[in-house]
Amino acid sequence: MNVDEDTLPVRGLPVFLEETQKLADWMRELSREELKAIWKCNDRLAAVNYERHQHMDLLRALTPAVLSYEGLAYQHMAPAVFDGECLEYIEEHLRILSGFYGLLRPFDGVRPYRLEMQAKIACGGCRTLYEFWGDRIARRLFAETDCIVDLASREYSRCISGYLPEGTRYVTFVFGELSDGRVKEKGTYCKIARGEMVRYMAEHKIEKPEDCKGFQMYGFHYSEALSGENRYIFTR
Repeated sequence: MNVDEDTLPVRGLPVFLEETQKLADWMRELSREELKAIWKCNDRLAAVNYERHQHMDLLRALTPAVLSYEGLAYQHMAPAVFDGECLEYIEEHLRILSGFYGLLRPFDGVRPYRLEMQAKIACGGCRTLYEFWGDRIARRLFAETDCIVDLASREYSRCISGYLPEGTRYVTFVFGELSDGRVKEKGTYCKIARGEMVRYMAEHKIEKPEDCKGFQMYGFHYSEALSGENRYIFTR
């Protein structure tokens, strides 16, 4: 994760900061080896993140969430070079799912952390983060909109897809390669395409899922034949 307090301003704090503090307090009580097992990482990453979590102050030295993550999707979204209109678009339309913070708006201030959604935990009587968060993330998200475009990985989208209110439209985007009549997703290209799609939506001010069908990046094209009403498939 990046630390960047200068490029864009923090506009607010995460909505579930109280729950995040509970996770932070619980992690602070664990040994480095216990956290390493939860994080499933090497010794170097365990040492770095152990120190981060030992001294974490959730109210200081904050980075806007959209600048904090440095995976492929965020690299190809490239929010640091968005113009003002694109920044306002993602503030209104983009929400980020997090194992540690739950749900983030793009300019909520966050600290670097390590906690994947599928991690096994023992906090608040829960065994997993899925239990810890329950339907809270979904309820908060559906309080804002009745139409979701899912660009998350399956590990994160299950926090939302299992709690769909009646009348809510939930459109899943799939990016894959056609092989023997089947669409096969490949991790690297999926992540790149997800970030590029956010950029496409911001630059074109997309307001309806149907308007995303014109997306053509990295060889991907919308497949009318393979897609359904709420499952859009892009192949390359």
